[in-house]
Amino acid sequence: MDLLITAAARALSAGDPLAALKRVALRDDAPALAVRGIAMAQLGDLTRAKELLRSAVRAFGPKEPVARARCVVAEAEIALVSRDLGRSSQMVKAARATLAASGDRTNAAHAGYLEARHLLLIGHLDEAEAVLDEVDVNVLPHPSRVGRELVMAGIAIRRIRAGSARAALERAGRAAEDARIPALAAEVEQAVRAFEAPAARSITRDGERLLRLDEVEALLASGTLIVDACRNVVRAGTTIIPLATRPVLLSLVRALAEVWPADVPREALLKRAFRALHADETHRARLRVEIARLREAIKPLATLSATRDGFVLQPRTAIEVAVLAPPVDGDHGEVLALLGDGEAWSSSALALALSVSTRTVQRALEELARDSRVEAFGRGRARRWIASSVPGFPTSLLLPAAGISG
Repeated sequence: MDLLITAAARALSAGDPLAALKRVALRDDAPALAVRGIAMAQLGDLTRAKELLRSAVRAFGPKEPVARARCVVAEAEIALVSRDLGRSSQMVKAARATLAASGDRTNAAHAGYLEARHLLLIGHLDEAEAVLDEVDVNVLPHPSRVGRELVMAGIAIRRIRAGSARAALERAGRAAEDARIPALAAEVEQAVRAFEAPAARSITRDGERLLRLDEVEALLASGTLIVDACRNVVRAGTTIIPLATRPVLLSLVRALAEVWPADVPREALLKRAFRALHADETHRARLRVEIARLREAIKPLATLSATRDGFVLQPRTAIEVAVLAPPVDGDHGEVLALLGDGEAWSSSALALALSVSTRTVQRALEELARDSRVEAFGRGRARRWIASSVPGFPTSLLLPAAGISG
């Protein structure tokens, strides 16, 4: 057994990369390259870390598949941090299978947590939860347990389950105390602050107010007819009508819901849905067409009636109507929601997470950059984007998920 490598590995597990480097800094054998790569990742030099880990994979060679798999898992974790989402899933799946087959339960469990973390980032909540269920928590090291609980909390927040999210954050806090790594404790504290901050706004006839996640959950369970402008749906109870691909209809129904039970004049609807400053007969004809489409789309939940001046929304069974909106309105909120985690994202990773084309994301980033809401650094494939200022509220309700549940 190489005592220096063992001591360096213990230093890494304790969150002390400098102590690990002191033991292996002058060595270029495969185990030392792997340790140096992980240490550089902990110090934040992700580019150098990837180079060292890839050198370690080559140095180990095909006759040491388990050692190679461990390096691949370490590189996959770096890929997640640097938001290289296209590669990390492929890397970690193969490595996890190799580690499990070799009996390395600890690293296989860590790889499973990383796979679930990747799935959460791209909105595959059911798959992420299924992978976490396969992970043996008892063999996970304390730092990985913290990450696992934060993934569990993220899944619960995206599903708007405040109780489950709070319980997962409490478990993450206890695991961070056991790990005794200040950076992990700070990460948990940041997640708790985001959870406790306002998650959305409720807009009703009585005005606006900010809602925490538990209040959003209570509103969704109340039977109120809700125009959910965070997820672009109209919902009441378990009935959900998606309007993400029909922005004009969403704009119209939101305008009607914000002043319910009053009606909205036709001129106001034209300005809201079509941005028409001077309405002519063409605009009025288009409004009639879109109102007819909206009436058909929301038929299970409400009807639309014409009044002398405009139109009014009439719920079928709900006794209240509300709009659920982001804490701050603005274009491209889903892009800002992802950048709100404080990490640097590539446009391709944003596109993968949002299930849209890369060019769509690039146009959104260009508009946000003109408004000084995002910043870029690097060139070509190394170009990354960050939010100019991280918002003081969670934005996860804006993020898409593969299946929205009430």
